[in-house]
Amino acid sequence: MALINTPIKPFKTTAFHNGKFVPVTDQDLKGKWSVVFFYPADFTFVCPTELGDLADHYDTFKALGVEIYSVSTDTHFTHKAWHDTSDTIGKIKYPMLGDPTGAITRNFEVMVESEGLALRGTFVINPEGVIKLVEINDDGIGRDAQELLRKVQAAQYVAANPGQVCPAKWTPGAETLAPSLDLVGKI
Repeated sequence: MALINTPIKPFKTTAFHNGKFVPVTDQDLKGKWSVVFFYPADFTFVCPTELGDLADHYDTFKALGVEIYSVSTDTHFTHKAWHDTSDTIGKIKYPMLGDPTGAITRNFEVMVESEGLALRGTFVINPEGVIKLVEINDDGIGRDAQELLRKVQAAQYVAANPGQVCPAKWTPGAETLAPSLDLVGKI
């Protein structure tokens, strides 16, 4: 079953966030836009480049009312150790969710069961807790926070402007489309 336009499933976990261990549940994602960003494991290779890229753009996401939640099957203790020992990870200000049981990873259907690790899954969730974007990459393909930012802005635009859609390469301020019979075959 496709996860697009489905509500997130209940979960409860502990995150490492701003030097503390804090509880995070599915309810924390409601009332604002959220990005849930799964990655295979701490202390790896591509993962810190992605998480660091998100950290570099975090203030821009926050200005749009978006919270970032990174998730791996590591524990919150491991997240703290990585945060304390890596300059790249040390700049992260968003919550790093531990998922040692794999429950959240399975909820979002990105668990590689044979490895006990998550795929590179990206999910944009609206304030009602409904999944609006799903992207899943192979382990060797890193993601780009700036492109994710553009997609979040498009999702927010579409939500705020019923009847409008964002074409390829849309950026804020660019033209949108109003799907209608008049457009069929003319694009």
